[in-house]
Amino acid sequence: MVMAIKSYVLAALSAASTLAAVVQPAPRASSFVTISGSHFDIDGEVGYFAGTNCYWCPFTYNTAEVDTTLSDIASSGLKVVRVLGFSDWNTLPPTGEIWFQLLNATGSIINTGADGLQNLDYVVASAEQHGLKLIIPLVNNWDDFGGINAYVNAFGGNATSWFTNAAAQSQYRTYIHAVVSRYINSTAIFAWELANEPRCAGCDTGVIAEWATGVSQYIKSLDPNHLVTLGDEGLGLSTGDGSYPYSYASGTDFAANIQIESLDFGTFHLYPDGWGETYPWGSSWVQTHAQACVEAGKICIMEEYGAVTDRCTNMVPWQNASMASLGMGGDLFWQWGETFVSGYGDSYSINYGSSDWHCVVQDHVAAISGKSPPPSTTTLTGPTASGSCSILWGQCGGNGYLGATCCAQGTCTYLNDWYSQCQP
Repeated sequence: MVMAIKSYVLAALSAASTLAAVVQPAPRASSFVTISGSHFDIDGEVGYFAGTNCYWCPFTYNTAEVDTTLSDIASSGLKVVRVLGFSDWNTLPPTGEIWFQLLNATGSIINTGADGLQNLDYVVASAEQHGLKLIIPLVNNWDDFGGINAYVNAFGGNATSWFTNAAAQSQYRTYIHAVVSRYINSTAIFAWELANEPRCAGCDTGVIAEWATGVSQYIKSLDPNHLVTLGDEGLGLSTGDGSYPYSYASGTDFAANIQIESLDFGTFHLYPDGWGETYPWGSSWVQTHAQACVEAGKICIMEEYGAVTDRCTNMVPWQNASMASLGMGGDLFWQWGETFVSGYGDSYSINYGSSDWHCVVQDHVAAISGKSPPPSTTTLTGPTASGSCSILWGQCGGNGYLGATCCAQGTCTYLNDWYSQCQP
């Protein structure tokens, strides 16, 4: 995501806030995130974890907003938050704008001041206090917050040649070093992410694979304490239905990329509204990617997903599919919203305490912890084969499920009260 949102941030920075100061909680016992078998280990708890995205958290000077937001996220039972670790410019930003890097072929500047990376410092410190873990992408594929286009403006080429542009990659690694080295010993970091939704349109998939291999190895050489992932959308997978998201047109090969040794886990995103797909289609997207992760021996996260309408009906089935699928370690919906902040929201935002929050967050966390299943009123529909039976890894049963209850391949296997799956 992170598209067409930058204009909101500057406006929000100038808005007056009436939040009272938030008292920080006592620091919690914490450790580095590791992988234990087919699950993540977060502070000694091994299992499936839920989280969210808060792209705007590093882009407000109001620390009370940050603290209250992270407190609300933590109290909701979420464990992981994805925040932006980039803000790239080609000209000096207006006074008051938070920026991290000024890119210029004659000399780039990394901003470690009060209007720069100190704001990310605060988010990391607050996450430590609230027992949360952060996934931090280091560049954007899209133009929001500068992105690859800011490097292109400074060093030439275009969005596809950026991956092999020596000058651009040198500065990119310089920036990686500056950011990663600030938090090597922080237990609040879940993982470093090479990019947000990297694409190389029309490129051979080997371009991104080679780039990802080199950059991930570089980050590992700097920081042995934290996990590293690519941050891609999951585009390019041969086991799907042949629709656009499964194609290789964007220069990514999900199955090949998750096999890169220096990438610790895989990521994929899910936006049927933006991809021209139906909401029920999303469950098969989850299942095919989960199977690819199993085959690669890697754990994966659905780290962005959202629906514009009727979220309780449309997003909960994706969550259930992810929880029930081998190879899946967690999910992070896009995006967290708060009623006391303005200018940061988009059509996917879910505000704390809203009716959508109750089903997408509260019920989901309860289901993960085993306290209760999702509401039985939720209508789930699974992918079907050419006949009337579900495809391999498709849903074939569960509370509230109205789809096919037989399997075109495999056996319908009970996993829990709200999800049965066609397995080999």
